[in-house]
Amino acid sequence: MPKVIFKCPHIKGGTERAASHLQNYVEYMSTRKGVDKIDPSESVLPATKGQRQMVAQILRDFPLSRGMFEYEDYHASPTRGNASEFITRALEENYDRIGKRENYLKYIAMRPNAQRMGPHGLFTGSDDHLVLSQVADAVAHHPGVVWLPIISLRREDAARLGYDNAERWKDLLSGYATEIAKAMKIPWANFRWYAAFHNESHHPHIHMVCYSTDPSKGFLTKQGIADIKAGLAKEIFHQELTELYQKQTQRRDELNVDTQTILCELIEQMSSGTIQNKRIEELMSYLADRLRFLSGKKQYGYLKAPLKAVVDEIVDELAKDSRVASAYDLWYELREEVLHTYKDDLPERLPLSQQPEFKKIKNIVIAEAAKLSERQQIFAPDDQQEVNLPSTQEDLPSSDQLSLLLNVETDAPPEPFHKESSDAGVYMDWNERYRKARRCLFGSKDQPQDFKLAFALFEKEAQKGNALAMYDLGRMLTDGLGHEIDMQAAHEWYANALTAFHAVEEQKKNRYAEYRIGKLYAAGLGCKQNYYKAAHWFQLSAKEEYKYAQYSLAGLIRRGYGVEQNDRLALELYTRAAQQDFPYDRRFFLEKA
Repeated sequence: MPKVIFKCPHIKGGTERAASHLQNYVEYMSTRKGVDKIDPSESVLPATKGQRQMVAQILRDFPLSRGMFEYEDYHASPTRGNASEFITRALEENYDRIGKRENYLKYIAMRPNAQRMGPHGLFTGSDDHLVLSQVADAVAHHPGVVWLPIISLRREDAARLGYDNAERWKDLLSGYATEIAKAMKIPWANFRWYAAFHNESHHPHIHMVCYSTDPSKGFLTKQGIADIKAGLAKEIFHQELTELYQKQTQRRDELNVDTQTILCELIEQMSSGTIQNKRIEELMSYLADRLRFLSGKKQYGYLKAPLKAVVDEIVDELAKDSRVASAYDLWYELREEVLHTYKDDLPERLPLSQQPEFKKIKNIVIAEAAKLSERQQIFAPDDQQEVNLPSTQEDLPSSDQLSLLLNVETDAPPEPFHKESSDAGVYMDWNERYRKARRCLFGSKDQPQDFKLAFALFEKEAQKGNALAMYDLGRMLTDGLGHEIDMQAAHEWYANALTAFHAVEEQKKNRYAEYRIGKLYAAGLGCKQNYYKAAHWFQLSAKEEYKYAQYSLAGLIRRGYGVEQNDRLALELYTRAAQQDFPYDRRFFLEKA
């Protein structure tokens, strides 16, 4: 894979010693005179003892040199030629530090192969003739920080892309200098840069000198260096990266489609009771239930943190599917090919839920959960109010009444409801204040949605002992409606509701209270989730022909939760629940027709 290496040492000016180093560096990088080249016939011989010792010394002093192209070549084949290449380049890249060491400085001064553009190899963004002595003097006496970037390519990449000559580099850097200035936090008007191209046999590279005419301006962070490297890679390897980006986009889109297909399969398996991943079933059911109570956009960015965490866990569960995992691996391989062009160490792979490129999958999960919620509203209404059916066509309820009766949010009691209380001072009562709180929670024709008022009304009613209000208060605290999310308080109110429903049911058998107790155990609200207890309480209510208890019990039996799995019995219960609804549904559809 193509790769660009970018190093950026610096020297703080303002001292005589620094001025000497900077002047020598400018002259060195632009001329590099008086060097004897290695005899090609000797370059393939094993590295000498002195070279091996020098390599070891460099690696001790400058451990980051292990990331250089030249060290990769030397490590793979420790010949004299590769040793010489590595030693020379390592000394160059650490000039700001080795300039203080006499033995290193002598070695640096003997470098060949600077491509000259006139009397020297120095160039900048303009076509003005540069006087080397003047530039060297200006750099040497600059009182601020001077950065010394080095940009290196492999020979094959440089030759293939045309970066094996000074003119091509001049064109690149002239256009990219503004980005370097931005990364160094230097205003463009104050930015000065000079460069020279060194046409080494294996790894041609550029030396630069950059500084701000205002010494108080400019600083370069690790992120700034990373930005410069990434930008250079995109400029130099534009064609290759464009193809990689296109493939990444294609694989990302394919993964989105595959994930949606797999999720739909799982939802169908939920419906048929054949799903193997019980955790996804639990999470999707919970998300679908919570989405029913949300107003506004049902998208990931609009959800509160607890629901976002549920969506994230669903995505990571989906990522365990071999098809999704394989597609994600293929996408990541392309991503890492891109990162390899300018990073030495690749970051750890992120879970699918934390990868920003796949935010769409989260919204796919939410959309499918919303569809599941709609199914539940149609086929498994949640605590509708039962009414005596009209006996004639003229007595049919109005469209508004039908809409209210079919709305799953109207957790009303199963029959014309009278207050049921216990010796403990708790009760169930669909009284006027409780009804008003429900209207405020869900909104109605005459009452706009008002979460804060709903919360206040539920709280008053719950404090008086109404088990129904306790449950709704717990739900609002869970979802952050009318009050900030408080899971501890929500748990406490759910637990109070469970205790209250038990107390009411113990005082007098009540199929609706039994059903609500079963719901709390099934969902693990206010208690530890217990499907066995849920099935027990649903069964008590179902025996009294409460259709929603029949439906809920059928769901547990179909899945084998808390009871033995039995499709025949589940179908029988589903049928009994559906038959209770059929006359009502037929009249509804006749009126619509």
